[in-house]
Amino acid sequence: MIWADLGPALERTLGLVVLTYLGALALGILLAICRIGPVPPLRAAATAYVTVFRNVPLLVLLVLFTFGLPTVGLLVPLYYNAALAMALYWAAFVCEVVRSGVRTVPRGQVEAARALGMSLGQCLRLVILPQALRTMVQPLANIFIGSALATALAAAAGVSELTFWYQQQANQAGSPLTSFVVVTAIYVVIALAAGLIAGRIEERVAIHR
Repeated sequence: MIWADLGPALERTLGLVVLTYLGALALGILLAICRIGPVPPLRAAATAYVTVFRNVPLLVLLVLFTFGLPTVGLLVPLYYNAALAMALYWAAFVCEVVRSGVRTVPRGQVEAARALGMSLGQCLRLVILPQALRTMVQPLANIFIGSALATALAAAAGVSELTFWYQQQANQAGSPLTSFVVVTAIYVVIALAAGLIAGRIEERVAIHR
């Protein structure tokens, strides 16, 4: 029965969500560091990356990776191919969130940290990012929710996740409405859970006056 495939499809979707977001978070932070760093070539490269990937539709990127990588000799499984494409896409948005958060930290604190002899890495880790995190929680949560919902596009790249399962269920089992309700409910639960967790984190890192 096709209903028996719901569990594996959900597992693949959740795995895709985690891989996409962690990859986007890591690369996005690196890009943000390059954009605010003192090295002009790195700033230019990071700016170009963000400009390109924020203006390319995710579906186009998925199709490009699916059919483009094999033509240059890179044979990546469809699952990881989709995760890579989506991580690269959402990293551009993470970069802008982190960069905006860093801008909320008073310049005087940064100058004081550098005057104490801190390196750029120490300044970021000990002074800037802990304070910037307070303003980044909700935007990063929104990116998580957006990336989680966008994993539905992976079905277009041949990944057998929830949307792919729904298509099979609708075409073969003849129960499109029931399967649509099930898939929709799962995505709603993921989004609501992410919002609740983000709210708790925001409360913990908030400054209580």
